[in-house]
Amino acid sequence: MAWILLLVAGLLEVGWAIGMKYTEGFTRLWPSVFTIAGIAASMMLLAQAAKTLPIGTAYGVWVGIGAGGAALLGMAVLGEPATVARVFFVALLLVAVVGLKATSGH
Repeated sequence: MAWILLLVAGLLEVGWAIGMKYTEGFTRLWPSVFTIAGIAASMMLLAQAAKTLPIGTAYGVWVGIGAGGAALLGMAVLGEPATVARVFFVALLLVAVVGLKATSGH
């Protein structure tokens, strides 16, 4: 169950990271409200997952999902550059996330 909570927390992190782009510096009400709610929910789920998972693993997976997902969505949706190097390094993030899960002992 902790891994499912952590996955959802990571996906929420992707959502709030992308959402920050739409808040325009937290000057737009509804994008700001949804972004702040996403931050809070993501952190609460991370905290729940960290009750049973090692914190280094939980945090690393959470950050990896968030950073990789935000980078991929940035390239796919926001028109950010999709260079071979960027895609390669996102793939490395995903390998690291899988490696952390595989070696966590849970």
